[in-house]
Amino acid sequence: MRRSFGSSIMNIESAPQSQRRSFLWGRTAPLALAFIVATVAVDQFHKWWMLSVYDIGSKGRVRIFPFFDITYVKNIGISYSLFDQESLLGQYLLTAFAVFASFCLWLWLNRSGASRLMAIALGLIIGGAIGNAIDRLRLGGVADFFSLHAYGYYWYVFNVADMAIVAGVLVLLYESFWGESH
Repeated sequence: MRRSFGSSIMNIESAPQSQRRSFLWGRTAPLALAFIVATVAVDQFHKWWMLSVYDIGSKGRVRIFPFFDITYVKNIGISYSLFDQESLLGQYLLTAFAVFASFCLWLWLNRSGASRLMAIALGLIIGGAIGNAIDRLRLGGVADFFSLHAYGYYWYVFNVADMAIVAGVLVLLYESFWGESH
């Protein structure tokens, strides 16, 4: 197989094994996969525990601190409950979008020669997206529990997967401006 890059032609078969890149498995893929699995496991265990053991649904809003409550909200939309989708088709479409976005991020990770920090960030983002996609298929919406508030203002209710996604985005921003490539 030959690929042309500008005026030079590179023969991929003749490239040394160390220079070949896989579309699906790059050098930082194991690290990213570990963060994906850990994020999904912690997220799903927490949701199971909150719904089945603690039974938050029957308790309503539980005050933990003056600015922090736990509660149960089934989010049938996306962030901030945008694009609410009560229909089964709508939930499947949102799940398919999450899977597609996760696959694109995985390809980016493996094609970009990502740093370890970027692998961690993308692992958190993909793991969070998969955790919320599992909820959509299993519960018909995403289970959210954490509520932050101050002076009458309530932030949206969120979960462990959402925290992982936000943490991953923050790490990506850090990596973009101050990471190993700079």
